[in-house]
Amino acid sequence: MATIPRSGPRGLPPRREAQPSPKKVPVPAARAVVDCAVYVNGHRQPGRISYRDALAQVRASGEGFVWVGLHSPDDSQMTDVGTTFGLHELVVEDAVHAHQRPKLEVYDDTQFLVLRTVQYVEHESMAKASEVVETGEIMVFAGPDFVLTVRHGEHTELSGLRRSLESRPERLALGPTAVLHAVADKVVDSYLAVTERMDVDIVAIEESVFSRQKRWLDIDPVYLLRREVLELRRAVTPLSAPLQSLTAGGNPLVPKEIRRHLRDVADHLTTVIERVLEYDELLNSLLQAGAAKVGIQQSTDMRKISAWVAIAAVPTMIAGIYGMNFDHMPELHQTWGYPVVLGVLVAVCCALFVVFRRSHWL
Repeated sequence: MATIPRSGPRGLPPRREAQPSPKKVPVPAARAVVDCAVYVNGHRQPGRISYRDALAQVRASGEGFVWVGLHSPDDSQMTDVGTTFGLHELVVEDAVHAHQRPKLEVYDDTQFLVLRTVQYVEHESMAKASEVVETGEIMVFAGPDFVLTVRHGEHTELSGLRRSLESRPERLALGPTAVLHAVADKVVDSYLAVTERMDVDIVAIEESVFSRQKRWLDIDPVYLLRREVLELRRAVTPLSAPLQSLTAGGNPLVPKEIRRHLRDVADHLTTVIERVLEYDELLNSLLQAGAAKVGIQQSTDMRKISAWVAIAAVPTMIAGIYGMNFDHMPELHQTWGYPVVLGVLVAVCCALFVVFRRSHWL
């Protein structure tokens, strides 16, 4: 028998029963996971495993650590990872939203290191370039039994670094901070490579500014390169303080052997900072020299324009006087009057040309 729906009061349409709202299914973080592995005594354990099972395995056995690599996770994905590994909600938010300054934060026994990555952008010449340095970001969470690397940017790939570390199990046997050191070392080495490539561009700009063969100077490449150096400076300079904190003797979370290697990274970073500051000062000097050269070019052009205007003013003035159509004007009714006026025009113009040429106005 069909069920007749009950009508509402006063003949209104029957009321529909409220349907329960569908539950929101959390987005799995596995889509952001590039690689996940368990390392015991520096050796990678065989098989594929999720980060939840890997962490449970490590904590159940009390040996080794988990290394999870993530690439551009969204809010839900990073929240799931943070809940699994017990990360603070503030660092979880920082890991999702990039463009952080290089920094080191410690939450209980977990260290959170932010590194800005750079890559040199190939270009034919500075005159045709729109970008010289491309930036990205790598964040490292190093706990007692896990390490998370979160990457933002297409040039921040770490698979080669992972393979290199796996070929040196004695280094991975030192624990999660060994991965933190390796990432910092890779990033600082990329700084050195970028500064060496930029040195070629700066030399080219310097030759262009002080070249005697080029009459015109395009100063836009100088501004572009200085902007890129400033971007590199913002990525490099703030990293000095985090490395000093990691290499400090009173840091109980970093083993002594890792601190020794981090000091070498800090030395390389000091070299990079000195180069960047030198580039900044040099480009500032080139800007001033370029602006002065442009000013001289404009002054030279104005002198040439003024000289030609002065030469053109003579025939204009004489033609204007004799174009007033008065009957009584000197030499107006003489047969030789017209040739004399033309001769005077040519003579005065030639005399002015010689004077301006000797004065280097023409």
